[in-house]
Amino acid sequence: MSTVLLINVSGEDKPGVTNAVTETLAQFGVTLLDIGQAVIHDQLNMGILISVPSNKRIEDVTSNVLDTLDRLNMQAIFLPISNERYQNWVGLQGKPRHIVTLLSRNLEASHLAAVTKVTAEQGLNIDKIVRLSGRLPLGHSDIRGQACIEFSARGEPNNADDLRKSLLKLAGQYNIDVAYQEDNIFRRSRQLVVFDMDSTLIDAEVIDELAIAAGVGDQVAAITEAAMRGEVDFKQSFVQRLALLEGLSESVLQTVADCLRLNDGAEYLLKSLKQLGFKTAIVSGGFTFFGRHLQAKLGVDYVYANELNIAGGVVTGKVAGDIIDGQRKAEILIEIARELGLSLEQVIAVGDGANDLPMLNIAGLGIAFRAKPLVKASAKQAISNVGLDGILYLLGYSDKDIVNLHSSTTG
Repeated sequence: MSTVLLINVSGEDKPGVTNAVTETLAQFGVTLLDIGQAVIHDQLNMGILISVPSNKRIEDVTSNVLDTLDRLNMQAIFLPISNERYQNWVGLQGKPRHIVTLLSRNLEASHLAAVTKVTAEQGLNIDKIVRLSGRLPLGHSDIRGQACIEFSARGEPNNADDLRKSLLKLAGQYNIDVAYQEDNIFRRSRQLVVFDMDSTLIDAEVIDELAIAAGVGDQVAAITEAAMRGEVDFKQSFVQRLALLEGLSESVLQTVADCLRLNDGAEYLLKSLKQLGFKTAIVSGGFTFFGRHLQAKLGVDYVYANELNIAGGVVTGKVAGDIIDGQRKAEILIEIARELGLSLEQVIAVGDGANDLPMLNIAGLGIAFRAKPLVKASAKQAISNVGLDGILYLLGYSDKDIVNLHSSTTG
């Protein structure tokens, strides 16, 4: 019977290590069962799981591998694996796998300790850790920077709701973001991203800005806050706020549009998504005028919002057509997905307010961005401490991937 052997190789990384080791193993006719490696600060750690034929001596295999590695100034540890243990490992094939993504401006050991403690208590076994963010110089203190580590965890949590609550609690305690999602085929085949506009793509509520220009800023802002917290029905609040804008000059719309500021990472994210082949949409309870303004600036494919009624060069305080509320947002998301031939699992939705929850909850990946507590607690995922481009990490893309993508399309 063949013998299963795990070889752990370590030492300073250099070209030709894998070739040298596998050429040595090939002399003994071994079967390769598994292989993996990582390089951290020029130090190589490689694991090779092999099956050694029964007519070959393990001692000959190990001594030849050691001689090969000695010439490369590297070391190896050998661990025989019992048949029972190997079969248990094979039996794990097909078991559920989840991705835990940890994002922060600066990652600290305490962040990893807290997150991995929760995952371990929930019975998840982390078998792979990857840094998605770029390398930072010593003394880095740029508050605009961001760091990300992705954990691949095998198994099902003891209680998925408790796990999400615990991770949400850690996020607030440490000022980090922690996403937890199933690692399935849909994670790698999403093709549509639907954005809310106000306070998601831009750092303002447009209706509040219009209200300031109309001299009713405080009144409208109070109603807006209550609506975003879910304390007031969106349609009712929208009608109330819109009525206060009656008589506002149409020229103010362009003035406000020109002053709108994108949220951190919005432009980089939209550029990246476009180059990656994603379709994008703005589905907003705000106004079409401003959605079109952003569409031209960011290259968004679809825009759905409320059509502000203008008569005689002034705002009438009403909209043309039905009001787009939370339920209508979800319906529009479904319509766009159907038009593109996508399942809802292939759709990402991003928003910040209570009226975004219906679309966040039906999308394969729903992300609450710098959202109110109610929304953050109800959404599948939340990002509060980094920019919108942090969404790329949740999709599994590294900084290197995106930098290379931008270089290849502009070179």
